[in-house]
Amino acid sequence: MSGIATARRLRTAMTDAERRLWSRLRNRQLAGAKFRRQFPIGPFVADFACPECRLIVEADGGQHADSIADTRRAAWLAEHGWRVLRFWNTDILTRTDDVLATILAAIVQSDQ
Repeated sequence: MSGIATARRLRTAMTDAERRLWSRLRNRQLAGAKFRRQFPIGPFVADFACPECRLIVEADGGQHADSIADTRRAAWLAEHGWRVLRFWNTDILTRTDDVLATILAAIVQSDQ
C-alpha cells in the first residue's frame, strides 16, 4: 500500500487522542503553524506534521513502548531534517494544554 493510500486509511481511523490533538492543531490554531494529519514522509506516515517547521508530532499508544522500529524511524526522520515530538495518548487526553505548550515551544524554536 502506498504512503498516500495508508495516510487516507489512517485519517478515517483516528484514535481519540489523535482527534483531540487534531482539533487543536488544525486551521493554523497554534501559532499560525500549518499542520497536516497522517502526512507521508519518505517511507513513513507521520500522525501530524508541520512541513514549514519540519516538525512531526506523534500520538503513541502502549504498542510504542520501547519500540526499536520507532527509534529507527525517528533516526531516519532526523537525518532528513525533521524533529519528532512523541506524546502518550493518555497525556494528550488528560494534559492537552501541557502537550500543546510543548508543541508551541518547538514551533517557536524552529522559527529562530
